[in-house]
Amino acid sequence: MRLIELQDIHKTYRLGEVEVPVLRGVSLSVSQGEFVALMGTSGSGKTTLMNILGCLDRPTSGRYRLEGQDVTALSPDARAILRNRKLGFVFQTFNLLPRTSALENVMMPLSYNGVNLTEQQARRQAQEMLAKVGLGDRLDHEPSQLSGGQQQRVAIARALVNHPALLLADEPTGNLDSKTSEEVLELFRQLNQEGVTIILVTHDPQVARYAGRVLRIHDGVVQAEEAPPMLEPAASGPEEVKEQEPLPAARGRFRPGWLWRTALMGLRRNILRAALTTLGIIIGVAAVIAMMEIGRGSATAIQRTVANMGANNLLVFPGTAASGGVTHGAGTVLTLTPQDAEAILKECPAVRASAPVVRARTQVVYGNRNWVPIFIFGTTPAYLDVREWPLAEGEMFSLQDVRNGSKVCVLGQRLVKELLAGEKALGKEIRVNNVAFKVVGVLSPKGASMIGIDQDDILLAPWTAIKYRVAGASMANVNQSAQTTTSSDTSQKVNTLSQLYPTTKVKLYPEQSATQAADTPLPVRFTNVDQIIAAARSTAEIPNAIQQITQLLRERHRIRPGEAEDFNIRDMTEMTKTLASTSTLMTRLLLAVALISLVVGGVGIMNIMLVSVTERTREIGLRMAVGAWGRDILQQFLVEAVLLCVCGGLAGILAGRGISLLIKVFLRWPTELSLSAILAAFAVSVTVGMTFGYYPARQASRLDPITALRYE
Repeated sequence: MRLIELQDIHKTYRLGEVEVPVLRGVSLSVSQGEFVALMGTSGSGKTTLMNILGCLDRPTSGRYRLEGQDVTALSPDARAILRNRKLGFVFQTFNLLPRTSALENVMMPLSYNGVNLTEQQARRQAQEMLAKVGLGDRLDHEPSQLSGGQQQRVAIARALVNHPALLLADEPTGNLDSKTSEEVLELFRQLNQEGVTIILVTHDPQVARYAGRVLRIHDGVVQAEEAPPMLEPAASGPEEVKEQEPLPAARGRFRPGWLWRTALMGLRRNILRAALTTLGIIIGVAAVIAMMEIGRGSATAIQRTVANMGANNLLVFPGTAASGGVTHGAGTVLTLTPQDAEAILKECPAVRASAPVVRARTQVVYGNRNWVPIFIFGTTPAYLDVREWPLAEGEMFSLQDVRNGSKVCVLGQRLVKELLAGEKALGKEIRVNNVAFKVVGVLSPKGASMIGIDQDDILLAPWTAIKYRVAGASMANVNQSAQTTTSSDTSQKVNTLSQLYPTTKVKLYPEQSATQAADTPLPVRFTNVDQIIAAARSTAEIPNAIQQITQLLRERHRIRPGEAEDFNIRDMTEMTKTLASTSTLMTRLLLAVALISLVVGGVGIMNIMLVSVTERTREIGLRMAVGAWGRDILQQFLVEAVLLCVCGGLAGILAGRGISLLIKVFLRWPTELSLSAILAAFAVSVTVGMTFGYYPARQASRLDPITALRYE
């Protein structure tokens, strides 16, 4: 049965505009089981003819049939299937992968045969083939640890591992000594006797003596055919040749296990190059994570600072009264109550905290010093939560103090400085409008507000004490905020010495004095406050909080649809815009830094991968020679790029976290863990690997196998 048929094969190379004919009408046939030697001088065209027989090259014209199939018109992938399943190559230069064991070199063709072999099955098949060529004890040796003859035996085992019908050997003894050459040629004879068809290219008559038939080629033409003087009768091959298996279909070749294993082997052979390749990604990802964590910490610190200035606060004021076309000003309608503040906290999900506020403005005295603070607020302990204002020392007054109207207070830093002049504030008694208050706490410094008002110039006390004791209003028909009672007026009301000799008519039952009225307020049906201060859960929740508070107060104040509201809600729009613009600017800045860093890392990946493709051109040609498709090469290099970026991304995450922690410990900069930044950086690093690794991988997949094998 004829295995090979060549009919009028021509091959012409073009060097620029010059055509160089190499083969000039070669016609021959080879039967199954033959051992044919192809002889000729250098430049005669024997290697070109061998490449055409091995489907590594195409003829310019003519017809080539292998097992009756015309292979001249096959696609590159179909020729790759033929090379893998029907053909085996033994090269003069061995073409073994460096820094790869003999076993892994022999297993390489099994990666592309389209058969679903497990790794254990592939290893067992490769071990059996190495044992057959006498290298069963050299499985884990790399090419540099083997002699020339042993390397050639590994190449022979690799060519036979898929049980090909045709073995092609191109000057297999050219780099061996005479003794080793005889051993290799004797191995070829044994394989031929077992039924393997062998075509051997040589220019040495001593080598040709081992063949059963010799074809001489000169200047691209087969001139003569002769039988060599045999050392002993050559086997003509077995009488029965088993039927060849059909070529595998194109589908099912993508096997992730083999693909990842091949990519890992490719990277492992040059660890230093792989490490340098990932360096750009490591730096980029580490810079992104460190910058994001520093930026996130800074943004949180900025947000906290702005929130302390009241960015998330909502102020609820009473409505404005008007009569006869005259508006009496804000707070002239007494509509807000402490119960409204409690209802806002309970029934408004967007509100984090709320507190009622009663304002006063009067003199504060301690010893021989006095001061008129900007703010005297009567409130509840929730005020500190609303303003996110911690205490520097002491404690806040309690709700029990509010219910009892206790005369206790908390001072701001400015008031402590002006009144106490360095003395310890806790436990001291100060007089507010001649009412003694005990200092139970001191607020931490807060600084000036956005409009320049000193926020530390403040006194906080229970709203009941400020309303009934300081402002002196126990009934609801008085707006204590609108009163401008001076200290002298108050002293006249409380001090009864000026009425020692009353001029009015003495009543039968004397009236209650001002002091008694101040100390024993009468129960009232309605108690108002000057304002309610509330804190939204976040800046984004401010619109929802306003809507919920509005709806709640309209229901509580029984305001019908269409009627005007008896209250006003004000938010810190300017502060909110400042916070939003600051966060947006920082986010864009960090995004720009991230893009620049990752693009630089991606360019580094692409450059190193292009260099890798150039350095591994012969490896690519060898993989194609044993059956790899262009798609297989593309996937391998693409997976290598992704693996590099994954490893670089993981190392970059660790480096970025380490840098962030070092900055936090040594420089005292605020940092905050950002899981989203870590996941995003990892995802982007993989995307960068796929994006920038595709072009080098595509360039590798488009290489011509014979050109790649000849690359120096």
